[in-house]
Amino acid sequence: MINKESQSSDHLTTASRRGVRMAKVAIALAAAFMLASIAVIISIAVVQNHKKTYISRGLKYGIVLDAGSSRTTVYLYEWPAEKENNTGVVSETTKCEVEGPGISDLGKNGDQDEKTLKSLKDCIEKITEVIPSHRHNSTPVFLGATAGMRLLHFTCHGRCESSSWASLKHPCYPSGYNISMLAEEVFGSECTKNDLPTKYSPKRYITFFGQSNPEHCKFLLRSIFDLTSCQGTENCSFDGVYQPPLSGDFMAYAGFYWTAWALKVEGSKSMETFNTNMKLLCSKDWKTLKTSIKDIKDIHLKSYCYSANYVHSILADGYKFNTDNWKNLNFQKEVNKTSIAWSLGYMLALSNMIPAEGKIIKLPINNVLFTGLLLLFSALTIITLTYLVIALVRFCY
Repeated sequence: MINKESQSSDHLTTASRRGVRMAKVAIALAAAFMLASIAVIISIAVVQNHKKTYISRGLKYGIVLDAGSSRTTVYLYEWPAEKENNTGVVSETTKCEVEGPGISDLGKNGDQDEKTLKSLKDCIEKITEVIPSHRHNSTPVFLGATAGMRLLHFTCHGRCESSSWASLKHPCYPSGYNISMLAEEVFGSECTKNDLPTKYSPKRYITFFGQSNPEHCKFLLRSIFDLTSCQGTENCSFDGVYQPPLSGDFMAYAGFYWTAWALKVEGSKSMETFNTNMKLLCSKDWKTLKTSIKDIKDIHLKSYCYSANYVHSILADGYKFNTDNWKNLNFQKEVNKTSIAWSLGYMLALSNMIPAEGKIIKLPINNVLFTGLLLLFSALTIITLTYLVIALVRFCY
């Protein structure tokens, strides 16, 4: 009898120990599972917050119509939608030149105007094809004009009635080229209104006869600049304006480039070559000049001698370029396939008016999946924690 009771007690003790061990194992597993769930929650939260990437919304576009006196050019510019310091990092995408005269010559010939309008439409269609369709509605179009917009049409008003004519020799025009204009076209600007001649008549016609005189042309051009105010003074350009010594590289573009192009020195680094070609060009008569420089309108061709002397005077006499530092001067039309023109700066300034777009945030885990995982492992953590509390209470008491 005693042996049976002893054996029964041993069985109870063994079962009790086994139950304690199982309870400990269950508690340990539950604690480990809870810690793992917490670790998963922390991990996916860290990954979601620190592993996100920013994707650009693409490019924005702007169209500028450069309505010049000789032609109209349509430029397409682009920049990242996000912008930097509220200004677009603008670059030229493509451009298209409209066939036909400049804006100042429109309205004179109906047939020519129709051709110009058709060419303009073709350019706009060509530009539009480059712009993604979803950007069409948000792409602004700007019309900007240089001297061409400010020119007045040459009319015959008062010409037949006027018998008052004057003739003047023009040293910068090529011999064989003559042009007549009203006196008010010469003395009607802000630059000349204070130099009216005696017995001035605004409706009087003045005829200029070209002389092809390079030396006299140069003399007249230099007289535009007040070079006497800088005599005996260092670091002075002209008109008494301070200028530090020249250093580094310089770029001449727009009218400077086209003047160098006409002289065939746009790639040259020699001041002597510029001077030699300038004198050669200014010595040619009108017929020879038209033969040597083709595909240029008369309104520009006649003025190349003047432009060349102006460029030389402002560079040599004004900014103090000489045979040594002239080598640091580059006549350029483009930089990295982008035209160096006022329209680029115009678009750059106008980009401030166009709102920026923030980058798209791409998360490593989809928001729906991320929310689901958080809820799942949070629920598992709570359930496991509840189980641990109950198990520990039972185990201890």
